[in-house]
Amino acid sequence: MPATSEPAERDARLMAAAIRLGSRELGQTWPNPAVGALIVRHEPDGPVVVGRGWTRKGGRPHAEAEALAEAGDRARGATCYVSLEPCSHHGRTPPCAEALVKAGISRVVSATEDPDDRVSGRGHAILRDAGIELVVGVGASEASAVNAGHIMRVRAGRPWVTLKLAVSRDGMIAGPGGAPVAITREHARAASHMLRATNDAILVGIGTALADDPDLTCRLPGMADRSPVRVVLDTDLRLPGTARLLANTADVPVWLVSGGKANPARKSVLEARGAAVLTADGGIRAVLETLAGQGITRVLVEGGAAVAASLSETGLIDHAVIFDGAVEIGPHGIPAGSALAAIRSGGAYRRVDEAKLGDDVMSTYLRSR
Repeated sequence: MPATSEPAERDARLMAAAIRLGSRELGQTWPNPAVGALIVRHEPDGPVVVGRGWTRKGGRPHAEAEALAEAGDRARGATCYVSLEPCSHHGRTPPCAEALVKAGISRVVSATEDPDDRVSGRGHAILRDAGIELVVGVGASEASAVNAGHIMRVRAGRPWVTLKLAVSRDGMIAGPGGAPVAITREHARAASHMLRATNDAILVGIGTALADDPDLTCRLPGMADRSPVRVVLDTDLRLPGTARLLANTADVPVWLVSGGKANPARKSVLEARGAAVLTADGGIRAVLETLAGQGITRVLVEGGAAVAASLSETGLIDHAVIFDGAVEIGPHGIPAGSALAAIRSGGAYRRVDEAKLGDDVMSTYLRSR
């Protein structure tokens, strides 16, 4: 790594690298955040990275433990750059803050405090009390964006919600009667599958599940193991036992969210096919709170219009990705509805990115208030 004369610039650059490391497993670390860590020795000729780590699938091992294991004895006297406050509580592994102290780390640069009540400043306090120099806040906004799901789950008791819509040139999201239509082409579909790979769960309504009989896995080459948990809002448990969703539940879980009054016989049939049946009474917010209770931090909503409208009307869409296709469906198609209008013209969202993908356009929006 080339040397820099500005310590602040150096810290920012190395923290950016730690944040990128953490984002490698985004969508895979739930119920834990996706954290990255670097162990760096600052030599006369410039910084030397001696350890790298990121939280692995399922949340263990933690990033700091991985980085310290790689660094070994070279960690003594080094600096740790970490994208979230090191944990301070005993779980399946010892606290990372204590591991940093034991390893002889002399300085820690931490992007942001962890809002989890089990940590919430305690990890930083352990480091300070041990005499370790601590810098907090470098790369805070970038690190918070990566862990928006973790932060939302801790603070609001629900996952971060991304709505994905593919919209035809004439404003439709499906054909007559809800029939599936290929609205976008190859490059846009690849981007859509990458969204699946970086979310903990993908959610659709039972109408979409019945009309499309989707698989809802990530079909990018070599990324099948990054498929999210598949969630269907199915109040009366109408999903047929022959649905494609139930063909591979051993590899990719399927959760059906019912209203609690569904036929017990239907529940038994679907559970026998490998689905888990969850209960949530009280509307879409209750559904999201139920998912958060299962550890989900990030959920991608792919269908349909009624689910999107319900989320929009209750102010539960945090992030939206809209794919505008070049095809026209015609006046008998299913219109995108109120959610699209709220995102594009209501003032509650700001467009933060736009990309041309062949004949299609992908626009990204974030809630602005």
